[in-house]
Amino acid sequence: MSNYTLHGHFMSGPTYKVALMLSLCGTPFKFRLLDLRAGEHKKPEYLEINRYGQAPCLQDGNDNFVQSASILEYLAEKHGKFNGKDARERAHIREWMFWDFDKLAPGIYRSRSFALGIRKGEPQVIEAFKADGEAGFAVLEDWLGKNQWLVGGGPSIADVDIYGVVSFAPDAKVFDFAKYPNVAAWMKRFEALPGFASRDAAMPKESRL
Repeated sequence: MSNYTLHGHFMSGPTYKVALMLSLCGTPFKFRLLDLRAGEHKKPEYLEINRYGQAPCLQDGNDNFVQSASILEYLAEKHGKFNGKDARERAHIREWMFWDFDKLAPGIYRSRSFALGIRKGEPQVIEAFKADGEAGFAVLEDWLGKNQWLVGGGPSIADVDIYGVVSFAPDAKVFDFAKYPNVAAWMKRFEALPGFASRDAAMPKESRL
């Protein structure tokens, strides 16, 4: 019986990364929907388990884990899956995850936020984030033209992490996947993995306790 409780929101990319990893590991979990519009993530009771006041937070028994990349590393080590075969591969996995946070996610997530009206921005700001997203896609397209997966001979948490960003790109309505056939093919390979769950399947729109 799983002791996992995932606190997050179905519109949150980082929440999806964790829910997706749990699904790929075949691990059931409880889901507590955070009312982000009402500021529930900034209330004292939530700050007790996530000092940063962000989604997600994964509770495993009496332990609380925050920051999606760190949670993915924890789950990979605990379940012995998607973690790379040695120290070298694990270092390269972290490279991709650090790059994602710095260079890929901002362009895609912010562009999505602008398209959905969650954020407002001047035209030049909106265009700058679009350009950042396209630059990130170009890096992925080049690498995935030579490699089936981001690291090594199989999927890793680097793929989980970056899929959890790229899968939100269509919401932005500014990225043309026809320009990135290698990325699209990689996404199809990833979606064929046992245990894969789409955003809607992985994250309910209400608490599931």
